[in-house]
Parts: sequence; structure tokens; C-alpha cells
Amino acid sequence: MQETLRPYAGLRVLDASQGIAGPYCAMLLAAAGAEVIKLEPPEGDWSRGLSTRAEGQSVMHTSFNRGKRSIVLDLKSDSGRATARALAGRADVMIEAFRPGVAARIGLGRENAGPGTVCLSISGFGQQGPYAERPCTDSVAQAFSGLVALNAGADGTPHKVGTLVADVVTGMTAFAAVQTALAQRALDAVPQQRHLDISLMAGMAALLVMPLAEAGLLGQTPPALNVPAGSYRTACGAWVMVALVREAEFVALCGVLGLPQLPEDPRFASFAARDVNREALLPQLREAFLQHPASHWLEKLGAARLLAERVYAPLDFLADRHVQAAGATAMLQQPELGALPMPALPGLGHWLAPAPRLGADTDAVLAELATA
Repeated sequence: MQETLRPYAGLRVLDASQGIAGPYCAMLLAAAGAEVIKLEPPEGDWSRGLSTRAEGQSVMHTSFNRGKRSIVLDLKSDSGRATARALAGRADVMIEAFRPGVAARIGLGRENAGPGTVCLSISGFGQQGPYAERPCTDSVAQAFSGLVALNAGADGTPHKVGTLVADVVTGMTAFAAVQTALAQRALDAVPQQRHLDISLMAGMAALLVMPLAEAGLLGQTPPALNVPAGSYRTACGAWVMVALVREAEFVALCGVLGLPQLPEDPRFASFAARDVNREALLPQLREAFLQHPASHWLEKLGAARLLAERVYAPLDFLADRHVQAAGATAMLQQPELGALPMPALPGLGHWLAPAPRLGADTDAVLAELATA
């Protein structure tokens, strides 16, 4: 049985961010034992209004805010800002995702935090530079970073990735950065405040480190990594994903497909050559895959020790026997929504505390402040 890791028990986190990146970082801290107070405006975090929702709760909000306490403050009022300053002064970690300069005006700036507080600012493009004030979302970050260009479809149209990858990756990198700052804080002889400036732009750049490095080295877009790796429709309508990491695997793939002559063609003699001549190669492979169902190809590809898998939809993943045997997901009971399958947090295990109702803990938090 996996050990329950709660190293941040007793740590106070003030989460004044909305959306995904900041809230996800804060939720990971909660899963590691921290007490997280989620500060929301009267209308609530905007993520409460996106995705499937009921009674002020949504799947998006639940996914990234489990195990927190919610307090509602009107930061346009003097009393709301005064309470925000008091919360900031007690926090070990303070997270905000306002436009640069806004946090300081509403009582959530670094000057309001304690001398040893780790202050995390999450934004689209960072706190400085010509784009610091530019609005940003997950889709914008995907486009700006080059990910959309790298994700061109068969028709050549660039597409965003079908999940909120920029937000999630930025939340994970923020979690790692906060942990590093907390570890450094433990070594301080004198309390030292630290400010972490983390952006969706930087999160996506970290995700795309290899293509960015290679493009910079070559001065042009790098060739595709391992043509003809990719997804292929089969006779039953299902798709199969094939991965290739060695040249010899192309020879083996062609043998399985009944196309042993292709590796002898100079146009297809290497990954680079196959990329140049992909329009001549790929139609032949697509036609071959259409001759049999996915089950046939997966058996044959597996027997040849080739990397291949059926392309799953989310429901297929949840129903898979290995996923179930490994305990990769567990059911979260969220009162407003019902039972939701939640993936385990890698290394931390399952985090099945429900997300809070809007303002559910306002009275309790204010009472604690009054007696602090």
C-alpha cells in the first residue's frame, strides 16, 4: 500500500487565483497536506461556469480545487481588501493570477505577505516585458508557443491540443517551483520572502524544450521526428497509433503490413527521407491498415514487438481492465454533481476531497482571523 505523503501539514496557502494553472498548483499543495484557503469574488471563480455544472459547481472547478476552503471577499471594498491583507500576512504560500500590478492594489501584493512567504504570480506572459499586460488563455498560449503549429492535421491545418495542456503544465511547474522555494526556505537562517514569476508562456516553452532547441539550432522547423509514426484507421473504423524509435522498426512494420518492398525504396530509406517523401509513403500505409480490423493489427504488431495501441476515447480509458486493476482512477463524490472518476495524482495517490461550495468557509475563516 502506497504511503500517504502529507509533508505540508500545517502549511497555510492563500489561493487568490482563478481558472486552472494557479488553482491546480494550490490543489496539489492541499493534496500534500497544506491548508488551502481559496479566495473568490462574490460571483465565484470563473471556472465554476465552464464544463458540465450544477448548483454553482462544475467539473472543471472540481478537478482543480478539491480539498480547499472557500472564502468570498469583495476586493472592491475597503473591508474586503483589509481581510485580504490579513490573510496574506498569515500565509506561507500566496498565489495570485491577476494582471501585473493588480494584486498590490487589492491587498495581495508582496508587501502584504509575511517575511518568509513564498509569493507565486501566475500570468500569461510574465510580470515584465512588452506582453506583460496582454491577456492570455490556454489556447493563446498553445498558439504563441508553437504547439499549435506542431500539431497540424492531415489537411495541414494547425490545431490546438484537445485538452487544457498549457494550464495544466503551468500548474505542475508552479507546484515544483513552490516546493523548491519551500525547501530553500527551510535552510534560511533569517526569513526571506521569495517571489516566483511563472507564466503560461514559460510553462509551454518548458513543454516544448526539444522542438524549440532544435528549431533554434537549425534555423528552421525541424523535420518530423519519426515518419511514418502516427494514427491509422482500420477496417472496423477504430484507429491504431504506431510509434517508431529505430530505423529497423520501419522494416518490421512494412513486413507486418505486407509491404516488404518499401524499405528498399531509396525515398523511404531513413526517417529524414521518409519525411521528405511522406506524400508518396503514407497513402500506401493507410490503404494497408484499412484491410483488417484494429484487433488484427494490434495482435500482429505486438507479435513483431512494435509499439502500437488502439486510440482510446476517455470512456475507453476508464473502462480498460488495466486502468481498473492498477487503481488509476477512483470515484469522487461531489455533492452538487454526483460521482466523478478522478485520476490518481502520480506519486501522491488519490485525492478525493470534494471541492468547496462558493463561500462555504467564509464565516469560519473570518472567525479564525478575529482570534488569531
